Amino acid sequence: MASTSPPTRPGRSTAPQQALPSQVVVEPAGLVGGVDKIAVLRATSLGDYLFSVPALAALRAAYPAAELVLLGAQWHARELRDRPGPVDRFLVVPPLPGVRPAEPAEQPEPDEPTVHGFLAAAQHERFDLAVQLHGGGRHTNPLVRALGARLTAGLRAADAEPLDRWVRYVHHQPEVFRCLEVVGLVGAEPVGLAPDFPLTGADVDEARAAAGDFVRPPVAIHPGAADPRRRWPARRFAAVGDALARAGCDILLTGTHEERDLVHRVRAQMRQPARDLAGALSLGGLAALYAAGALVVANDTGPLHLATAVGAPTVGLYWVVNAVNYAPVSRARHRPLTSWTTQCPRCAADATRELYPARPGTACPHRDSFLSEIPVAEVVDAALDLLGAQRP
Repeated sequence: MASTSPPTRPGRSTAPQQALPSQVVVEPAGLVGGVDKIAVLRATSLGDYLFSVPALAALRAAYPAAELVLLGAQWHARELRDRPGPVDRFLVVPPLPGVRPAEPAEQPEPDEPTVHGFLAAAQHERFDLAVQLHGGGRHTNPLVRALGARLTAGLRAADAEPLDRWVRYVHHQPEVFRCLEVVGLVGAEPVGLAPDFPLTGADVDEARAAAGDFVRPPVAIHPGAADPRRRWPARRFAAVGDALARAGCDILLTGTHEERDLVHRVRAQMRQPARDLAGALSLGGLAALYAAGALVVANDTGPLHLATAVGAPTVGLYWVVNAVNYAPVSRARHRPLTSWTTQCPRCAADATRELYPARPGTACPHRDSFLSEIPVAEVVDAALDLLGAQRP
């Protein structure tokens, strides 16, 4: 980003940055006066957005008169623009290395005029606050500094530039609390800890049209995940679907357009009836389907967190390292099940260290599932436990 960084605003220091000290020192936290416009960088996936919602709500409560602008991906603007929530407006960040990958309709890497155009538009906004909720900051902190905001705040790993106010980035931390710590740097106190995803009447109508009415309790099974290491085997999802169908449930198989083949494999291995809804619903329609259901069984992926955000009971399948960051902390409506595998099933590399390598090229190249040790019986028992708790 060095070639695209704009001149700093008057009064902003341009002194060389110092190495990360062993003792974290930040400017005193507190509300910032005269804030009319806030930029928040979180240009990542559905699950990441949902985990940031409590922090966005805290910013909205702390600065009720300010415009809150999310610097996100195309899907944010497409799916969330007309949906109730804490964000007022969306600016799409171009695909940039370390910031966000390109979506299917985008060029893999934008040209320099595109990047300069985005930065010029962002600087023209004249943000008062720019908040970085997007990882350790090696690539994102230069982008946030380049916005020219009056004050910046966010996360900082050892290899990242500092912002005006920052907290150290440590990977193993619940994501909701990580985001809340960041907005606390600018005086935003928590107003809630649970992500939420408001539904619209159109969402409900879409879900009803796709799935129809049910006589038996509907259970949604979502077997996909972007990272194959976070996918439980398809045959095991099929076995769970059969067991819950025999227990008196209607089974719905959900997935994205890209996951249709996986969902079809699950359906083909089932012996009981099931409805294949892969690729049939928008994000809002999927949320409404989950909200109307009795239970959602899924890998640790965006749709599982979407189900949590709309109040659906869930059985989630987590690798232990990811469970620290993303598993729900309450068992009132959720049964997070954990795989304790810590070595690559193929080469025995220490996955707790190699999954997020400090240097490119040091990660284990294999993508075998880390969830295979979770038994079918454990998932079925957890599902029946939750279903039984809902019955009078």
